[in-house]
Amino acid sequence: MVVDVDICGLKVGDEHPVRLMGVINLSKESFYKGSVVSNESLLDVAQKMIDSGATILDIGARSTWPLANPVIGEEEELNRMIPALDILKDNVDALISVDTVYASVAEESLKHGADIVNDVSGFTTDPRMIDVVAEYDCPAVVMASEEIPGDPIGMDAIMNSLAAIIDKADSKGMNTDKLILDPAIGKWIPEKDPIFDFETIDQFESLKVFHKPLLAAVSRKSCIDAVLHKPASERLYGSLAATAIVVHKGAHIIRTHDIPETKDVVEVARAMRKKEQPVRSGDFEVSIMDIVHPDDAEYLMKSMGVTGTGAKVMKNKTISKVIRVNNITTTEALIIKQEILARGGDAALERDAVSHETERTDVIIIGTLLQFEKLVHKLSFQARQLPLIAEMIAEALENDMDVEHRYLRDI
Repeated sequence: MVVDVDICGLKVGDEHPVRLMGVINLSKESFYKGSVVSNESLLDVAQKMIDSGATILDIGARSTWPLANPVIGEEEELNRMIPALDILKDNVDALISVDTVYASVAEESLKHGADIVNDVSGFTTDPRMIDVVAEYDCPAVVMASEEIPGDPIGMDAIMNSLAAIIDKADSKGMNTDKLILDPAIGKWIPEKDPIFDFETIDQFESLKVFHKPLLAAVSRKSCIDAVLHKPASERLYGSLAATAIVVHKGAHIIRTHDIPETKDVVEVARAMRKKEQPVRSGDFEVSIMDIVHPDDAEYLMKSMGVTGTGAKVMKNKTISKVIRVNNITTTEALIIKQEILARGGDAALERDAVSHETERTDVIIIGTLLQFEKLVHKLSFQARQLPLIAEMIAEALENDMDVEHRYLRDI
């Protein structure tokens, strides 16, 4: 399915340009001081962002940075937000998003011309927020959160969190077609190491199974610092590198402090992204699903009504792997080929090995995760070096799924 939604008149989705959301902070507590704007310069800053390519402006009156000090209350947030919205209303040609976790601030902001609510707590901080969004029937950006903003650690937890937020919104009567998903890149809690942000950026396409607009907020985040060891003011180029990756992997909206520089990067990365091309005829549609993790298949199946048990049973059948095993005996290679064929997979080895004209060979094994699981079990009870080979295959598959193994390096 192709993502194609209308957000207050702005077309967002796979077949539309990647939209830029300009960050305007009214909060002196923000981690990036260069993004803080006064009311006197607000209109000028906003217009420059729009002229440079922003179609959405995200106004934040209270820093959501976990280390922000002091933490202001709802009254002060309103005192900052409402005058700014009054300045922007009818004076800029862009959608206005308000970055808040409080229902009272969101409601007043919507009354003063805001179009979108950006809740980094994913409706968890203020129970009434979801009711306000449903009542005003407005689009909402929801960030992956369980108990506090950004607390899911790892892609599995992020996917679970977003699925739960969508279900909660649906149960409360909200039009979930108006949800925009944010996977919570950044060090929102102390326990979250940069490798988990690397995983999220690298596996950003996993979020496509939700069939909703995807927002990426990587601008000058701590994971950039973990690589470059530079303050927020010097993380532009690192941010642009991460932005190119998430756009290539499917992001529809980029939230950024740096509109002109990001615009060029987004346009190039978008041009190199594979086009989603379903085949349609009448009421029928056929599309290729790029599943990168078995859990993604489980979410996809559940979203179309497959039972939880059925989805769990089938998910390891949806991912195929190609594994190369080097320098084993011809007999071992032929046994592996025989066993994987018996389980519905296949294997390729050199021609001389098939005719026993060579003693050793490499072998390429092709199969689903489930087929490899069964192959490993069977080889564990075989003769020769097959139990060791089985153990090595299992380790290679485990490493492929392990976050630390994939992303942890000297940084």
